[in-house]
Amino acid sequence: MRGIQVQEYVQGPSDLAVTELPDPVPTPDQYLIAIHASATNFFDLLQIRGKYQNQPPLPWISGFEFSGVILKTPSSLSNGKKPRFAVGDKVFGASQGGYATKVAAPEERLRPVPKGWGFFESAGLFVTAPTSYAALVTRAHVKKGDYVLVHAAAGGVGLAAVQVAKAFGAVVIATAGTKHKLDVAKAFGADHVVDYNKLSWPDEVKNLTPKGRGVDIVFDPVGMIAPSIKCIAWNGRLLVIGFAAGEIEKIAMNRVLLKNISIVGLHWGMYATMEPETVEKVWEGLFELMESGKFKGTCFTDREFVGLKCVPDALRALGARETWGKVVVKVPQEGQSKI
Repeated sequence: MRGIQVQEYVQGPSDLAVTELPDPVPTPDQYLIAIHASATNFFDLLQIRGKYQNQPPLPWISGFEFSGVILKTPSSLSNGKKPRFAVGDKVFGASQGGYATKVAAPEERLRPVPKGWGFFESAGLFVTAPTSYAALVTRAHVKKGDYVLVHAAAGGVGLAAVQVAKAFGAVVIATAGTKHKLDVAKAFGADHVVDYNKLSWPDEVKNLTPKGRGVDIVFDPVGMIAPSIKCIAWNGRLLVIGFAAGEIEKIAMNRVLLKNISIVGLHWGMYATMEPETVEKVWEGLFELMESGKFKGTCFTDREFVGLKCVPDALRALGARETWGKVVVKVPQEGQSKI
Protein backbone atom coordinates (compact mmCIF):
# COMPACT_ATOMS: atom_id res chain seq x y z
CA MET A 1 0.00 0.00 0.00
CA ARG A 2 0.95 3.68 0.03
CA GLY A 3 0.78 5.88 3.09
CA ILE A 4 2.27 8.74 5.10
CA GLN A 5 4.54 7.25 7.75
CA VAL A 6 6.02 9.34 10.53
CA GLN A 7 9.48 7.95 11.33
CA GLU A 8 10.49 10.99 13.39
CA TYR A 9 8.57 14.05 14.54
CA VAL A 10 8.40 16.83 11.97
CA GLN A 11 8.12 20.62 12.05
CA GLY A 12 4.91 20.70 10.03
CA PRO A 13 2.83 19.04 7.30
CA SER A 14 5.21 20.10 4.49
CA ASP A 15 7.70 17.56 5.90
CA LEU A 16 5.31 14.65 5.30
CA ALA A 17 5.79 12.32 2.32
CA VAL A 18 3.91 9.44 0.71
CA THR A 19 5.89 6.19 0.57
CA GLU A 20 5.38 2.53 -0.32
CA LEU A 21 4.63 0.54 2.83
CA PRO A 22 3.65 -3.02 3.80
CA ASP A 23 -0.10 -3.63 4.01
CA PRO A 24 -1.44 -3.51 7.59
CA VAL A 25 -1.87 -6.92 9.18
CA PRO A 26 -5.21 -6.97 11.06
CA THR A 27 -5.38 -8.62 14.48
CA PRO A 28 -8.02 -11.39 14.78
CA ASP A 29 -10.68 -8.84 15.85
CA GLN A 30 -9.95 -6.26 13.13
CA TYR A 31 -11.22 -5.54 9.62
CA LEU A 32 -8.98 -4.59 6.72
CA ILE A 33 -10.37 -1.62 4.79
CA ALA A 34 -9.46 -0.06 1.44
CA ILE A 35 -9.55 3.70 2.05
CA HIS A 36 -11.42 5.87 -0.47
CA ALA A 37 -11.32 9.15 1.47
CA SER A 38 -9.43 10.49 4.51
CA ALA A 39 -10.54 13.37 6.75
CA THR A 40 -8.14 15.79 8.41
CA ASN A 41 -8.20 16.87 12.05
CA PHE A 42 -6.39 19.55 14.06
CA PHE A 43 -4.94 16.87 16.31
CA ASP A 44 -3.15 15.38 13.28
CA LEU A 45 -1.09 18.59 13.19
CA LEU A 46 -0.18 18.15 16.84
CA GLN A 47 0.53 14.43 16.55
CA ILE A 48 3.02 14.71 13.68
CA ARG A 49 5.01 17.19 15.82
CA GLY A 50 4.91 14.97 18.92
CA LYS A 51 2.63 17.42 20.76
CA TYR A 52 -0.59 15.41 21.11
CA GLN A 53 -1.83 13.63 24.24
CA ASN A 54 -1.89 10.27 22.41
CA GLN A 55 1.40 9.52 20.64
CA PRO A 56 1.89 6.06 19.07
CA PRO A 57 5.40 4.58 19.24
CA LEU A 58 7.48 5.54 16.21
CA PRO A 59 7.20 4.78 13.35
CA TRP A 60 3.47 5.15 12.74
CA ILE A 61 1.12 6.11 9.92
CA SER A 62 -0.58 9.48 10.30
CA GLY A 63 -4.29 10.19 9.93
CA PHE A 64 -7.32 8.98 11.84
CA GLU A 65 -10.69 9.36 10.07
CA PHE A 66 -11.58 7.61 6.81
CA SER A 67 -14.19 5.91 4.67
CA GLY A 68 -13.79 2.91 2.40
CA VAL A 69 -14.64 -0.69 1.57
CA ILE A 70 -14.17 -3.83 3.66
CA LEU A 71 -11.46 -6.08 2.19
CA LYS A 72 -11.24 -8.65 4.99
CA THR A 73 -13.39 -9.47 8.03
CA PRO A 74 -12.20 -10.48 11.53
CA SER A 75 -11.25 -14.10 12.08
CA SER A 76 -12.28 -14.09 15.74
CA LEU A 77 -14.58 -11.75 17.67
CA SER A 78 -15.22 -11.80 21.44
CA ASN A 79 -18.11 -13.90 22.76
CA GLY A 80 -18.30 -15.73 19.43
CA LYS A 81 -19.99 -12.77 17.72
CA LYS A 82 -20.36 -12.74 13.97
CA PRO A 83 -18.88 -9.80 12.07
CA ARG A 84 -21.38 -6.99 11.48
CA PHE A 85 -19.84 -6.12 8.10
CA ALA A 86 -19.06 -8.28 5.07
CA VAL A 87 -16.40 -8.00 2.39
CA GLY A 88 -17.47 -5.24 0.00
CA ASP A 89 -19.48 -3.26 2.55
CA LYS A 90 -18.96 0.52 2.57
CA VAL A 91 -17.97 1.91 5.97
CA PHE A 92 -16.59 5.01 7.65
CA GLY A 93 -14.66 5.13 10.87
CA ALA A 94 -11.55 6.06 12.79
CA SER A 95 -8.29 4.26 13.47
CA GLN A 96 -4.65 5.28 13.54
CA GLY A 97 -3.32 5.16 9.98
CA GLY A 98 -5.98 7.06 8.02
CA TYR A 99 -3.53 8.67 5.57
CA ALA A 100 -2.98 5.50 3.59
CA THR A 101 -4.64 3.34 0.97
CA LYS A 102 -5.44 0.62 3.53
CA VAL A 103 -6.12 0.53 7.26
CA ALA A 104 -7.02 -2.01 9.97
CA ALA A 105 -9.78 -1.18 12.47
CA PRO A 106 -11.95 -2.95 15.08
CA GLU A 107 -15.72 -3.19 14.63
CA GLU A 108 -16.57 -0.58 17.29
CA ARG A 109 -14.59 1.97 15.27
CA LEU A 110 -16.69 1.48 12.13
CA ARG A 111 -20.17 2.48 10.98
CA PRO A 112 -21.99 1.80 7.70
CA VAL A 113 -21.95 4.59 5.11
CA PRO A 114 -25.44 6.17 5.38
CA LYS A 115 -27.94 5.53 2.59
CA GLY A 116 -27.41 7.97 -0.25
CA TRP A 117 -24.03 9.14 1.05
CA GLY A 118 -20.66 8.80 -0.71
CA PHE A 119 -17.16 8.16 0.61
CA PHE A 120 -16.27 11.85 0.46
CA GLU A 121 -19.21 13.00 2.59
CA SER A 122 -18.97 10.21 5.16
CA ALA A 123 -15.19 10.25 5.76
CA GLY A 124 -15.42 13.09 8.28
CA LEU A 125 -18.44 11.91 10.27
CA PHE A 126 -16.94 9.75 12.99
CA VAL A 127 -15.57 12.47 15.30
CA THR A 128 -17.59 15.65 14.71
CA ALA A 129 -21.15 14.39 14.22
CA PRO A 130 -21.49 12.41 17.49
CA THR A 131 -19.64 15.12 19.44
CA SER A 132 -22.21 17.72 18.44
CA TYR A 133 -25.20 15.39 18.85
CA ALA A 134 -24.13 14.13 22.30
CA ALA A 135 -23.45 17.68 23.49
CA LEU A 136 -26.75 19.17 22.40
CA VAL A 137 -29.08 16.19 22.85
CA THR A 138 -27.55 14.02 25.58
CA ARG A 139 -25.99 16.76 27.72
CA ALA A 140 -28.00 19.94 27.05
CA HIS A 141 -31.38 18.35 26.20
CA VAL A 142 -32.04 20.72 23.30
CA LYS A 143 -35.72 21.10 22.44
CA LYS A 144 -38.06 22.94 20.12
CA GLY A 145 -38.02 26.69 20.71
CA ASP A 146 -34.61 26.82 22.40
CA TYR A 147 -32.25 29.57 21.28
CA VAL A 148 -28.85 27.98 20.64
CA LEU A 149 -25.63 29.95 20.17
CA VAL A 150 -23.03 27.99 18.17
CA HIS A 151 -19.51 29.40 18.23
CA ALA A 152 -17.12 28.75 15.33
CA ALA A 153 -20.22 27.58 13.50
CA ALA A 154 -18.43 27.04 10.18
CA GLY A 155 -16.05 24.46 11.66
CA GLY A 156 -16.60 20.70 11.58
CA VAL A 157 -18.32 20.38 14.96
CA GLY A 158 -19.95 23.77 14.46
CA LEU A 159 -21.76 22.87 11.24
CA ALA A 160 -22.80 19.57 12.79
CA ALA A 161 -24.17 21.45 15.82
CA VAL A 162 -26.11 23.89 13.63
CA GLN A 163 -27.83 20.99 11.87
CA VAL A 164 -28.58 18.99 15.03
CA ALA A 165 -30.04 22.02 16.80
CA LYS A 166 -32.22 22.87 13.79
CA ALA A 167 -33.41 19.26 13.51
CA PHE A 168 -34.69 19.48 17.10
CA GLY A 169 -36.57 22.71 16.39
CA ALA A 170 -34.17 25.22 17.92
CA VAL A 171 -33.43 28.73 16.69
CA VAL A 172 -29.70 28.90 15.87
CA ILE A 173 -27.46 31.93 16.23
CA ALA A 174 -24.09 31.18 14.61
CA THR A 175 -20.81 32.99 15.14
CA ALA A 176 -17.71 33.02 12.93
CA GLY A 177 -14.87 35.37 12.08
CA THR A 178 -15.31 36.06 8.36
CA LYS A 179 -18.21 36.88 6.08
CA HIS A 180 -17.58 33.73 4.02
CA LYS A 181 -17.76 31.51 7.09
CA LEU A 182 -20.91 33.27 8.27
CA ASP A 183 -22.41 32.62 4.83
CA VAL A 184 -21.48 28.94 5.13
CA ALA A 185 -23.18 28.68 8.54
CA LYS A 186 -26.28 30.32 7.08
CA ALA A 187 -26.27 27.85 4.17
CA PHE A 188 -26.29 24.96 6.66
CA GLY A 189 -29.37 26.30 8.43
CA ALA A 190 -28.36 28.99 10.93
CA ASP A 191 -31.20 31.48 11.50
CA HIS A 192 -28.92 34.37 12.46
CA VAL A 193 -25.18 35.00 12.10
CA VAL A 194 -22.88 37.21 14.20
CA ASP A 195 -19.24 38.18 13.66
CA TYR A 196 -17.43 37.36 16.91
CA ASN A 197 -14.59 39.74 16.06
CA LYS A 198 -16.91 42.60 17.03
CA LEU A 199 -16.55 43.57 20.70
CA SER A 200 -20.32 44.03 20.86
CA TRP A 201 -21.19 40.48 19.75
CA PRO A 202 -22.73 39.41 23.12
CA ASP A 203 -25.15 42.36 22.95
CA GLU A 204 -25.96 41.52 19.33
CA VAL A 205 -26.73 37.93 20.32
CA LYS A 206 -28.99 39.00 23.21
CA ASN A 207 -30.90 41.37 20.93
CA LEU A 208 -31.74 38.42 18.65
CA THR A 209 -33.56 36.58 21.47
CA PRO A 210 -37.15 37.23 22.71
CA LYS A 211 -37.21 40.39 24.86
CA GLY A 212 -33.40 40.24 24.96
CA ARG A 213 -33.48 37.38 27.48
CA GLY A 214 -30.43 35.61 26.06
CA VAL A 215 -29.81 32.15 24.61
CA ASP A 216 -30.75 28.88 26.28
CA ILE A 217 -27.69 26.91 25.12
CA VAL A 218 -24.15 27.91 24.19
CA PHE A 219 -22.12 25.41 22.13
CA ASP A 220 -18.45 26.39 22.54
CA PRO A 221 -15.56 24.54 20.86
CA VAL A 222 -13.36 27.66 21.03
CA GLY A 223 -12.94 28.84 24.62
CA MET A 224 -15.54 31.63 24.77
CA ILE A 225 -17.50 30.62 27.86
CA ALA A 226 -16.69 33.76 29.89
CA PRO A 227 -17.99 36.30 27.34
CA SER A 228 -20.92 34.01 26.50
CA ILE A 229 -22.22 34.35 30.06
CA LYS A 230 -23.12 37.93 29.09
CA CYS A 231 -25.72 36.67 26.62
CA ILE A 232 -27.07 33.50 28.23
CA ALA A 233 -30.58 33.23 29.67
CA TRP A 234 -31.62 32.28 33.20
CA ASN A 235 -31.25 28.47 33.55
CA GLY A 236 -29.03 28.42 30.46
CA ARG A 237 -26.56 25.65 29.64
CA LEU A 238 -23.00 26.34 28.50
CA LEU A 239 -21.42 23.41 26.64
CA VAL A 240 -17.63 23.13 26.88
CA ILE A 241 -16.57 21.27 23.70
CA GLY A 242 -12.96 22.35 23.26
CA PHE A 243 -10.36 25.10 23.35
CA ALA A 244 -9.53 25.89 19.72
CA ALA A 245 -8.37 29.38 20.75
CA GLY A 246 -5.57 27.71 22.73
CA GLU A 247 -6.31 29.21 26.16
CA ILE A 248 -7.98 27.42 29.07
CA GLU A 249 -10.48 29.86 30.54
CA LYS A 250 -10.86 30.88 34.18
CA ILE A 251 -14.46 31.66 35.08
CA ALA A 252 -15.78 33.90 37.89
CA MET A 253 -18.12 31.38 39.51
CA ASN A 254 -20.32 34.04 41.10
CA ARG A 255 -21.62 34.75 37.58
CA VAL A 256 -22.67 31.11 37.29
CA LEU A 257 -24.61 31.37 40.55
CA LEU A 258 -26.24 34.73 39.78
CA LYS A 259 -27.65 33.61 36.43
CA ASN A 260 -28.58 30.11 37.68
CA ILE A 261 -26.70 28.54 34.75
CA SER A 262 -24.96 25.22 34.16
CA ILE A 263 -21.51 24.71 32.66
CA VAL A 264 -21.52 21.25 31.08
CA GLY A 265 -18.49 19.43 29.72
CA LEU A 266 -18.42 16.83 26.98
CA HIS A 267 -15.60 14.31 26.56
CA TRP A 268 -17.04 12.26 23.70
CA GLY A 269 -13.94 10.09 23.34
CA MET A 270 -14.49 8.63 26.83
CA TYR A 271 -18.07 7.52 26.22
CA ALA A 272 -16.93 4.23 24.66
CA THR A 273 -15.28 3.41 28.01
CA MET A 274 -17.65 5.03 30.50
CA GLU A 275 -21.06 4.81 28.76
CA PRO A 276 -20.90 2.49 25.73
CA GLU A 277 -24.70 2.20 25.69
CA THR A 278 -24.93 5.97 25.09
CA VAL A 279 -22.64 5.70 22.07
CA GLU A 280 -25.16 3.44 20.35
CA LYS A 281 -28.07 5.76 21.20
CA VAL A 282 -26.19 8.76 19.78
CA TRP A 283 -25.43 6.97 16.51
CA GLU A 284 -29.03 5.75 16.23
CA GLY A 285 -30.22 9.33 16.55
CA LEU A 286 -27.69 10.58 14.03
CA PHE A 287 -28.59 7.94 11.44
CA GLU A 288 -32.24 8.91 11.78
CA LEU A 289 -31.33 12.52 11.01
CA MET A 290 -29.05 11.54 8.11
CA GLU A 291 -31.54 9.19 6.50
CA SER A 292 -34.37 11.73 6.84
CA GLY A 293 -32.27 14.42 5.16
CA LYS A 294 -32.00 16.60 8.27
CA PHE A 295 -28.23 16.18 8.52
CA LYS A 296 -25.84 16.42 5.57
CA GLY A 297 -22.10 16.15 5.11
CA THR A 298 -20.02 19.15 6.15
CA CYS A 299 -17.09 18.69 3.74
CA PHE A 300 -15.10 21.74 2.62
CA THR A 301 -15.77 22.22 -1.11
CA ASP A 302 -14.08 25.51 -2.00
CA ARG A 303 -11.20 23.47 -3.42
CA GLU A 304 -10.51 19.78 -4.01
CA PHE A 305 -7.78 17.60 -2.54
CA VAL A 306 -7.24 14.38 -4.51
CA GLY A 307 -4.57 11.81 -3.66
CA LEU A 308 -2.46 11.25 -0.55
CA LYS A 309 0.13 13.66 -1.93
CA CYS A 310 -2.41 16.44 -1.19
CA VAL A 311 -2.58 15.63 2.55
CA PRO A 312 0.22 18.06 3.52
CA ASP A 313 -1.49 20.92 1.67
CA ALA A 314 -4.87 20.00 3.19
CA LEU A 315 -3.35 20.00 6.69
CA ARG A 316 -1.59 23.31 6.04
CA ALA A 317 -4.87 24.93 4.93
CA LEU A 318 -6.64 23.50 7.98
CA GLY A 319 -3.99 24.81 10.35
CA ALA A 320 -4.05 28.25 8.71
CA ARG A 321 -7.84 28.51 9.27
CA GLU A 322 -8.37 28.85 5.52
CA THR A 323 -11.10 26.20 5.43
CA TRP A 324 -14.54 25.45 6.81
CA GLY A 325 -16.30 22.22 7.78
CA LYS A 326 -14.34 19.00 7.41
CA VAL A 327 -11.36 18.99 5.05
CA VAL A 328 -11.45 15.63 3.27
CA VAL A 329 -8.87 14.16 0.88
CA LYS A 330 -10.15 11.80 -1.82
CA VAL A 331 -7.98 8.68 -2.07
CA PRO A 332 -8.11 6.99 -5.49
CA GLN A 333 -7.51 3.25 -5.35
CA GLU A 334 -4.08 1.84 -6.09
CA GLY A 335 -3.52 1.52 -9.82
CA GLN A 336 -5.47 4.69 -10.55
CA SER A 337 -3.81 7.88 -11.75
CA LYS A 338 -3.52 9.66 -8.36
CA ILE A 339 -1.64 8.33 -5.32
